[in-house]
Amino acid sequence: MPCQSNNELKALVKKAKICTKDGKVADYIPELGKAKPDDLSIAIHYPDGRCLSAGDIEKKITLQSISKVISLAFVLMDRGPDDVFKHVGMEPTGDPFNSIVKLETMAPTKPLNPLINAGALVVTQMIKGDSVNERFQRLLAFVQELTNDSTIHYREEVARSEFETAHLNRALCYFLKQHKMMAENTDVEQLMDLYTKQCAIEMNCLDLARIGLVFAMDGVDPLSGKQIIPTDVARICKTFMVTCGMYNASGEFAIKIGIPAKSGVSGGIMGAVPGKFGIGIFGPALDEKGNSIAGIKLLELLSKNYKLSMF
Repeated sequence: MPCQSNNELKALVKKAKICTKDGKVADYIPELGKAKPDDLSIAIHYPDGRCLSAGDIEKKITLQSISKVISLAFVLMDRGPDDVFKHVGMEPTGDPFNSIVKLETMAPTKPLNPLINAGALVVTQMIKGDSVNERFQRLLAFVQELTNDSTIHYREEVARSEFETAHLNRALCYFLKQHKMMAENTDVEQLMDLYTKQCAIEMNCLDLARIGLVFAMDGVDPLSGKQIIPTDVARICKTFMVTCGMYNASGEFAIKIGIPAKSGVSGGIMGAVPGKFGIGIFGPALDEKGNSIAGIKLLELLSKNYKLSMF
């Protein structure tokens, strides 16, 4: 079923797009710096297969931090919650997503949650496999299943750009190794190779909305009827999306918008309105916290107009 352009969504996009002038693209990753700051698009995917959209939803974006929710679900399925949460916590943080501060000041030195960089690196390190390629292909196959699209892959130039500039993430890895939150034999360069490829997985807004729909429906793909993610794993991931999904703006986001969502510095936002639909947004102009500035405004308008908050 094709995605239908929707006039109500077009009006909301037009209203939210004004905010793009106050944002800035993520030019600290050179490839992401090439995005057009005034882009804004949205797709909404319903359980019955209907899809509504506004803007250029076919434009492809890399997942960046949105991939953290997907890898978390995958590793929880691979290893179980008890093993995962020995190495990463469950608490929100008021610090930036790439901060090392809490690792230095807390005992034990454990990342507060899986959606900050330190926690996501620990989770990615736990993906099973004998090589970077095997581990990445397993994760990619999971993404392809979630979207029902076997053509989804990663964008090599973005992965390379991130790999070459990921000095802070390397520092986090070595710090975590020192404090035994990563295996002693973890090869940091191989982990960075895997992590940057994970972040560079590329898709459009409709694909993003399709993944959001699976989370919204407690891990079931309503179009195939298949339980792709166990219900409890989907619940854990949605809880983290509410408490930690929008970096250190998550509390304000929960109050103003109140839906499980995860953002990435490419300007993508994946939303999962429980029991109702999935949302995919692309707006590369970011606010100071690293979230799509117009994307958040668009979600705020949607939530207010259609009473989407779960609170």
